[in-house]
This record gives sequence, structure tokens and C-alpha cells, in this order.
Amino acid sequence: MAIEHRRLGKHGVLVSNLCLGTMNFGWHTSEEDSFRIMDRALELGINFFDTADVYGWSVEHGLTEEIIGRWFAQGGGRRDAVVLATKVYNPVSRKANLPEPNSDGRNLSAYKIRKHCEGSLKRLQTDWIDLYQMHHIDRDCPWDETWQAFDNLAKQGKIVYVGSSNFAGWDIATACQEASKRNLMGLVSEQSIYHLDNRMVELEVIPACRHYGLGLIPWSPLGGGLLGGALEKVESGRRTSEEMLKRIEANRDKLERYEALCRELGEPPAAVALAWLLHNPVVTAPIIGPRTMEQLESAVRATEITLDEDALAALDEIFPGPGGEAPKAYAW
Repeated sequence: MAIEHRRLGKHGVLVSNLCLGTMNFGWHTSEEDSFRIMDRALELGINFFDTADVYGWSVEHGLTEEIIGRWFAQGGGRRDAVVLATKVYNPVSRKANLPEPNSDGRNLSAYKIRKHCEGSLKRLQTDWIDLYQMHHIDRDCPWDETWQAFDNLAKQGKIVYVGSSNFAGWDIATACQEASKRNLMGLVSEQSIYHLDNRMVELEVIPACRHYGLGLIPWSPLGGGLLGGALEKVESGRRTSEEMLKRIEANRDKLERYEALCRELGEPPAAVALAWLLHNPVVTAPIIGPRTMEQLESAVRATEITLDEDALAALDEIFPGPGGEAPKAYAW
């Protein structure tokens, strides 16, 4: 395996089997380095880029989209080479804006979806968004309103596909059924936290994705660094936050066994964690969030690793999941 291009679930668009996450751009990674990482991603064959209207965090919400927009503005075919995904739901506080309860809150109202899409388009310096994702479920807003808002944007040529993120299995089912009633395409993807040490989506989210034909886009595939050789880094004296040290100590037994297995396989722990996700046919593309060029290059190694049955069984023993899919995981 290497960087290859897959259908996004059952849908026709082709995306790379690694998705470039841009969450670090602008507050952990400089604009200049972000540009280099995006250029190199395209050279490697990564055409799937993920961002959100809230990224930029403590510097300013939307800063990451602005950086991507300035990268597109360089030309050279960059925009046409990228399947671009961004998100709506979270507060987007901009220094130039007056307080406004819809933008300052969390929801999926038609008002917010339209307004935030326009803001993202402007910051991204593009006419359209390929995959517009709901960053979280809003169970208080009727689907009549939400789907009409997305449908209007699609008819205006401003978005192509709609995806979800952080949805429960029953939220995915409800969204897809409600879209079907309106003869809409519905959801094409779900972006969930999924990694060896957090396998809860196997219970109901993955079965829902399989049934409705959604591509699964795992975020935090390395468990916030826990699966990236954290124990080895501590032992080599690299700087680690107090929070990470606590997580390492709480998981020391598993990490010792995991990193020993990776040494036996002759592969870096981060690459093994990504390769484990890639072996799942429901997974379209784990999101990698490189802060540096080195992290980008090392992530690509995962696409060249094939884990055999013995390695998969060993990983299951170290990191057991929820016991399979519902309801058999907890009932007959």
C-alpha cells in the first residue's frame, strides 16, 4: 500500500487514504511551514485537506482557513488539486466582529450555516467547499431546517457534499433518513475520534457508516500522541507535558507492550497505529495533523505497512475494543 485514492464511502469522489489535518496551522505551525507542508502533501499524492472555521483557536478563530486561502491564492492549480473539507457548528469569534449570539454559540440553524459558509468561503479564497461538515450534532434544531440550509448552498454551487462529525450512530441514521425523505444525497462521511486506545465507534458508529455508505474519517488517530512512541520519547528525555506524563503513567502497561510489538515489527509506533486504522474497510482516510514536515513524511510510512493476522490479534489483545458491534457486544 502507498498513498492511494479511494471513494469516500459509497460516493464517487476520490480522496487520498490519508487526510491532511490543518488544526495546527497558525498557532503551532507558522504560515511559511504550513505552506511547505501543504505543497509537500500534494507532491506525495495527498489531495484531501481538512480544516474548520474555528481553527486558529487562541490566536483567532478562522486563522487556519485564512492561511489555506493565502496558499490557494498563490495559484499553480493548488485549489483544483484539493478536495477541501471544512466545518460548521462551533462559535467563531472574530476580532473585527461585534458579539452575535448565533456566531458566538453552538448550533446548526439555517441562519448560522449560511452565514458561516460565507465566512469560510471568504477566508479560504474559494468559490466552493467540497465537503461541508457538521462539527457536532445539534439535536435542538429540526432537520427540516438544517437540510434545507445545506440543500440551498448546494444549489448555489457553494458546497458539494455534506458530512458529519462527532455523531452517534443513531444521529447518523436519523440524518440519513431525514435526507432521504427530501430526496437529498444526505451524509457522505463521518469524522469521529478513533484510535487503538479508543474504539467505542466500533459499537454503533461504524455499523451505521457501513449501512448508509459513509466514509469514516478518524480524527486523533494517534490518541493525542499517546500511540506515537510516547513511552520511548519520555525515556529518551524529550520534553513532555504534565498532562501527557499522567496519561503515559495511566497506560504504561499497554504502552510497554505496544511499543515492544512495534519494535518486533520493525516499524515506528505512529505508523503502526495509522496502518491499523487503514486495514478497516470502512475507514477512508485517517486525519494526520503534522506540525512539522518530518511528521508529515513519517505518517506516509503507514500506507506501506500491511499488518498480518498475528499482528492484528496482538493489537486486539493490548487494546481490546468494546466487544464487537451492537447489540451482540452486550446482548445475545
